[in-house]
Amino acid sequence: MAQKRDYYEVLGVVRTAEIIEIKKAYRKLAIQYHPDKNPGNKEAEEKFKEAAEAYDVLSNEEKRRRYDQFGHAGMGGNGGYGGGGMSMDDIFSQFSDIFEGFGGFGGFSGGFGGGRRAKRVNRGSNLRVKVKMTLEEVATGVEKKIKVRKNIACSHCNGTGAKDGNSYSTCSTCRGSGQVTRVQNTILGQMQTTSTCPACEGEGRIINEKCSYCRGEGILPSEEVITLNIPAGVAEGMQLSVGGKGNAARRGGVNGDLIVLVEEQEHPALVRDGNDLLYNIFVSFPDAVLGESTEIPTLEGKVKVKVEPGTQPGKILRLRGKGLPDINGYGKGDLLVKVNIWVPRNLSKEDRKTVEEMKAQEFLKPEKMEGKSSFFQKVKDFFE
Repeated sequence: MAQKRDYYEVLGVVRTAEIIEIKKAYRKLAIQYHPDKNPGNKEAEEKFKEAAEAYDVLSNEEKRRRYDQFGHAGMGGNGGYGGGGMSMDDIFSQFSDIFEGFGGFGGFSGGFGGGRRAKRVNRGSNLRVKVKMTLEEVATGVEKKIKVRKNIACSHCNGTGAKDGNSYSTCSTCRGSGQVTRVQNTILGQMQTTSTCPACEGEGRIINEKCSYCRGEGILPSEEVITLNIPAGVAEGMQLSVGGKGNAARRGGVNGDLIVLVEEQEHPALVRDGNDLLYNIFVSFPDAVLGESTEIPTLEGKVKVKVEPGTQPGKILRLRGKGLPDINGYGKGDLLVKVNIWVPRNLSKEDRKTVEEMKAQEFLKPEKMEGKSSFFQKVKDFFE
């Protein structure tokens, strides 16, 4: 699949652009690539959809913030999430007001120079679910199957709400356009106004006989198992949008989206800090003095690290590339291992005597340790 272009680049605006600039830029592109102006032109149609997808994200404060922080991956990347699944119906239903009063367009879904206008398209509501992920799953990405209770299109009437899917007729009030135009005489002359048809509620057709299963609504409550392909590098609180997997719309409209909220489960040993992982190890004083190899956990299994002789408390050992992948593909973080010196709280008489003997020989004084090449050998001999 081709890499998506940056949304700001698509609309030709800077990243600090105000909403009015974004809307103006989108309107210009939508006019240029509108299907009515480019009949049969697949390239223009794709550019038309691309511009609508960019506008859908950048004109929404929450989506724009998420996109600025995480890029396309924050919107679900190229894996079927986000706005990439927008159809013409989605575009026409969501942005029908974009051309109002502009350049002679009668409506967004076509009609140059006051031709046909957009019928009302119902839209299903969005659903929200929470998905728990372990750090191991965050590191590799994961496919999860979830069962969701939702409204689906009635199979008996194909979502139309009409008996057998065809028991309806064109609205006589608006003649199928979904809108009615009124002309009023005022002191300034004739004023023409257009509004949603009250007879068919903008749908352009009237149901003659309602479906007995869904009672004319076109939707029924049900359950669906949905497969989520969650990319590597997601983080706590991140939201992914799965287009069209929300509630079905009344009488054959556009489905809502499924909003997936990521919940990160606590790891028993590792702590996440951005793309880095943190781990504490505790070594005894002799091991810190003489050096020691010890095993530590990583997301890929246990590895050995070397605590060099003379390691001081608080020293950080960095294991490069052992952290989490960046969600935008900019490499991996590191595993940072902090060395702590373990000091026993309760000593036996024998242990206490040993420490006192070391203290008497001045092994434990900092000024005796610095610059003394024989110090490590003395400690080694002492413990042996």
